Amino acid sequence: MYKRLKKVQLFPKTNGISPYVWLMFYILPFYFIFRSSSNIEVVTGILMIILFFFCYRLTLNAKGWPVYVGTSVQILISIAMTLLFSYAYFAFFLAFFIGNIQNKAGFITLYTVHIVSSFIAVNLGFILQDKFFITQTPFILISLLAVILLPLGSYNRNKQGVLQEQLKDANMRISELVKLEERQRIARDLHDTLGQKLSLIGLKSDLANKLVTKNPDRARSEIKDVQSTARAALQEIRMLVSQMRGTRLEDEILRIKQILKAAQIEYEMKDTPMLAGVSLLTENVLSMILKEAVNNVVKHSGATLCSLTIKQTETEVIMEVQDNGTSRPEQLNFRQGHGLQGMKERLEFVNGTLEISLREGTKLIARIPHIVKLPKED
Repeated sequence: MYKRLKKVQLFPKTNGISPYVWLMFYILPFYFIFRSSSNIEVVTGILMIILFFFCYRLTLNAKGWPVYVGTSVQILISIAMTLLFSYAYFAFFLAFFIGNIQNKAGFITLYTVHIVSSFIAVNLGFILQDKFFITQTPFILISLLAVILLPLGSYNRNKQGVLQEQLKDANMRISELVKLEERQRIARDLHDTLGQKLSLIGLKSDLANKLVTKNPDRARSEIKDVQSTARAALQEIRMLVSQMRGTRLEDEILRIKQILKAAQIEYEMKDTPMLAGVSLLTENVLSMILKEAVNNVVKHSGATLCSLTIKQTETEVIMEVQDNGTSRPEQLNFRQGHGLQGMKERLEFVNGTLEISLREGTKLIARIPHIVKLPKED
């Protein structure tokens, strides 16, 4: 029994208890009605009051056309009560209700109709020279002022509340997108960093397995390299997780030499100057691109030669990675895997571009615009 009663909601959450506070004054219109000596007028007035509050409660939490139909009926009843019984205060009830309408066009329409109808009804009341109506002049003027100001205040307050909720939702969505982007970035870093180390371990393990009977000393050397690479991978992963540090291009070049040597691919460097005035972010992006490019050469190209060229102009840094292997367009799909898509995303982050040429092997060209760091003045 208690649980069933607990589910019953006495006051709607959207509007609080304010509408019911207004409804506590329902006794007042009955006083105006019973001043009339005609039984027909009394019955008519009671029916209009009941219909008014019925429509009021029905449209309180409704949406769409029932709101406008119910409000229109209430406006007509308010006019009739003003002219027949000198009771002009239903307009006060309606002013509060109309202010809670969130649709802009609906609010403006009902607000305009309500103001016009209220002023016409009050002016007709004064024209009819009803003494009781005239004695209420100060209160009627206050009601007319409320008819003008109350809906505007309620509408602006509700609109501000809606905007605050939208801003809150937008901030939550931005937070989720930031988290998602961070997860993707970490996934790319793990793939680019750990993937190559594991590839190197696999290559050296296969080589050691082939040499274990033919050349045991060479096999033991390869196994030591596997152990060394595994330790380096573990250390790099720890550093990546704890600090997410950047990678210098010079260090990465030493690593790819190791990988290419293990894969029995000749390495060649062409016209590679020392980079000057290049930010750590640019070096980090170039290092990750170089890692993935060499990884693709080892896995997919079947090449015997891989060359690296790094050029620096006044406006950009250009890195070219070329192999003499068999070009396979199916391996260059940006939508599959993490390799090329990861490179593209990293370059887009620094306004860079990625080009791929399939002539005489595969050539990957990465361009990153840079800002030359000016020396600090003493």
